[in-house]
Amino acid sequence: MPYDLTTRIISEIIGTALLIIIGNGAVANVELKGTKGHNSGWIVIAFGYGFAVMMPALIFGGISGNHINPAFTIGLAFNDMFPWSEVLLYIGAQLLGALIGQLIVVAAFKPYYDKTKEAERILATFSTNNNANSKLNGFINEFIESFILFFGAVGITRAPFFADNSGTAHLALGFLVCALVLCIGGSTGPALNPARDLMPRILHSVLRLQNKGSSHWDYAWVPVVAPLLAGVVAISLYHFLYL
Repeated sequence: MPYDLTTRIISEIIGTALLIIIGNGAVANVELKGTKGHNSGWIVIAFGYGFAVMMPALIFGGISGNHINPAFTIGLAFNDMFPWSEVLLYIGAQLLGALIGQLIVVAAFKPYYDKTKEAERILATFSTNNNANSKLNGFINEFIESFILFFGAVGITRAPFFADNSGTAHLALGFLVCALVLCIGGSTGPALNPARDLMPRILHSVLRLQNKGSSHWDYAWVPVVAPLLAGVVAISLYHFLYL
């Protein structure tokens, strides 16, 4: 059954919040001192973010489309696969959801933020950065991974192979994200999503956290611009080839 716009907007808020709670929650569990998952490794973060995309997809994929990502929404609209009249509402919902989700992560891990002395570990639980301190390398990595994500997301959800089983398609999206984080995600701890990086970075800059250090606003444009461009290019290519 089709859902009204209000229901879909609420679903985008909740879905994006879940993305951040599960994904950045996994990062916080690994990076922050004193947690039971401290230093448990990159594979925990990779699977955490895979599940962070998978769970909202399974819950909301059949309701709002589970965009939970401004770059995906814009890429679809650019190819007439989503109405432009709803783009700003969807993006606003995604930004609000990311803000709510990060606030919940901070509330859940506040004692461990206080114990953690390394500023970069704290920032990692909010937003991304390039480990080589290279905006160019960060942009290249974010673009490649975002391109694969969006091309794959449209391909999986619209593939004839999954035509009679959309639930399995949304399950597969989580494994796609997990694979991307595992394979070339180590350069940036990929954002793949402007809302996922921007709103937590804003919170990092305004919240009073001990030892938090810089929010690296000089890098902040990279995880916003690269996924936005990749979304348009990847979905346009899929649309040209297969639709």
